Amino acid sequence: MYNDRQEAPSMSELKPDPIGRTALAVEITNRLRQMILEGQLEAGEKINEKLLTEQFGVSRTPLREALKVLAAEGLLDLIPHRGAVITRQSEDELAEVFHVLAALEGLAGELATLAASDADLNEIEAMTQKLRRSYEETDRPTYFRINQAIHKAILRATGNETLQRSHELLAYRVQRARYQANLTPERWRAAVEEHEAIAKALCARDAATTAQRMKEHLLKKLASISGKG
Repeated sequence: MYNDRQEAPSMSELKPDPIGRTALAVEITNRLRQMILEGQLEAGEKINEKLLTEQFGVSRTPLREALKVLAAEGLLDLIPHRGAVITRQSEDELAEVFHVLAALEGLAGELATLAASDADLNEIEAMTQKLRRSYEETDRPTYFRINQAIHKAILRATGNETLQRSHELLAYRVQRARYQANLTPERWRAAVEEHEAIAKALCARDAATTAQRMKEHLLKKLASISGKG
């Protein structure tokens, strides 16, 4: 409260808005995440904070905020007295997570065919067309972003919040593996075709086929990662 003699500060007198620092931390998070997904930072590698602050031209504060976000996503571990280390995942761990994710995505496909609105289906179909264009332009970062958006749109179309939350928690743990699963031209082309088949079945409201294709899509990623596909 301000008394009669004390006026509230004018806009020009207010302290600087911290949005600038927040936006900087988000930008660093995005760039560092991309470096991990692309394999520029390898599993088991320790993050060199000094080198990254020089590379990004920032202080350690926004960098450390970014590291906390990426740790929450499962891309790195924050180890006391050692710092941040890129997460190393065993084949067994990846297989466990992918099989559960495949089951959840199969369920999402089934429920989405029943609950999605026509607008939802049109949006997913349009994004699938954009996915094809990003593949043809070999724009991998855009492809991955649209890919994630499609999966999220299908999950959202189910109207099942429990399913969405369960999926999100697991998806963070394998996003690096999902990104790198499409690094070969053959697998990338196949992934695009699988997405188009999913969109076709979904728009036809064929629950069984959509569920099957979404589940197979995830398991083929796993096979690609493990060298069996």
